Amino acid sequence: MYELLIVIAFGALAYTNTVVHEDEFGAISHRFGNRLGKLWDIAHQGMRENRFLRAEKALLTILKIDEKNAAAYNRLGILYAKQREYKDAIDCFEIASSIEASPSSLHNLGLIYYETENYEKASVAFEQALKLENTLATRHVAYAKVQEKLGNDKLMIQELEKATDLEPNKETFNLLLKAYQTRGMFDEERAVKQKLKRMVESSGRKRRMIRRPRVVI
Repeated sequence: MYELLIVIAFGALAYTNTVVHEDEFGAISHRFGNRLGKLWDIAHQGMRENRFLRAEKALLTILKIDEKNAAAYNRLGILYAKQREYKDAIDCFEIASSIEASPSSLHNLGLIYYETENYEKASVAFEQALKLENTLATRHVAYAKVQEKLGNDKLMIQELEKATDLEPNKETFNLLLKAYQTRGMFDEERAVKQKLKRMVESSGRKRRMIRRPRVVI
């Protein structure tokens, strides 16, 4: 589940703030011994309850036991990013990626770079994440937004089009529509508006179909 919420206010698909992955927490504790498992549980609970100091201590203890634990560095990066301690967050995500490059750690790193307006590094991080995993629309949206900041309009639009192919919903289409509108791409704009119209009509038909008929007694 995405939860750091830093990055781009892109409509509902949004990056609500930045979105850093914390969804693997639940499975992690089962992969380690009893002591580490308990520490992971404490860290997870601490982050859920915004008890950041408690979570930080648990993660740092994990790293004392296993100094090359990429997952712990990634979670520590999430923790620091939630507190807007971006320099420390970047350090953690960079270490996590150097130990074990994963799409989530690279994506998280890109989001922090984006937030701190280091767009060149953000672009590199997002591109590396996409090389490892390119089937999530949000990864393409993030890469598109940083290309927009860098003035690479053609690549930005290509990435938004890929996002709509992967997740053809109102959010992705609206992002693409806005990109077409602001660049005077009127034919493409009309095509997207037609798709949105059909989507709304289809949704309306489905709602009518699932309505229960009135029973007269």
